[in-house]
Amino acid sequence: MIELCKLPYDYSALEPVISARAMQIHHEKHHAAYVKKANGLAAKAGLEELSVEDLVCEAKARGDTKLYNNAAQVWNHGFLWQSMTGDSLKPVGALAKAVDGRFGNLAALKAKFVEEGVGHFGSGWVWLVAQDDRLEVVSTHDAADFLDRPGVMPLLVCDVWEHAYYLDHQNDREGFLKSWLDGLANWQFASVQFEAAQSGEPGYAYPHLAHAHA
Repeated sequence: MIELCKLPYDYSALEPVISARAMQIHHEKHHAAYVKKANGLAAKAGLEELSVEDLVCEAKARGDTKLYNNAAQVWNHGFLWQSMTGDSLKPVGALAKAVDGRFGNLAALKAKFVEEGVGHFGSGWVWLVAQDDRLEVVSTHDAADFLDRPGVMPLLVCDVWEHAYYLDHQNDREGFLKSWLDGLANWQFASVQFEAAQSGEPGYAYPHLAHAHA
């Protein structure tokens, strides 16, 4: 059974980019709703003992779209909470070198990230991933993530569903993405993920962000 994960910071920790009210609604309403729906659907499918990672992959393999969407959204939000921090620092070490080698500099990476997010039509997620020893900025629609795609390690993600930013930024997705990258992006977390990708470790550096077994 999946449980709603706790945030690694207070609701107000990401202000002024994301208000405490917006964070509370996002976590206690949206994220919690996905957890509740995923648990109900998993129970009906006889899969309630699976971890959320395995549940996502099994739902995808079965073609169970409703279960996949809800379970994947549970995991995506758990990863999102780790992708943000109220004490954002610039990337260092191997990740910094990889950023410079792939994009030229951090500013160019941020510009690419914003461009991808603004150009993404509808709901979804914008990711920085490591794929085949190469950094890429990509977006996914709706609940899609990379749990069922071997060789792709997510480093950071930003939520571009409207519920993630509309309360504070209305329809200014571009402004939200720029503020998110400048003020909230957790490059320390991304560095840990990148080191795991480079070492060839299976799975994720933080494999159980979005769930705990009851």
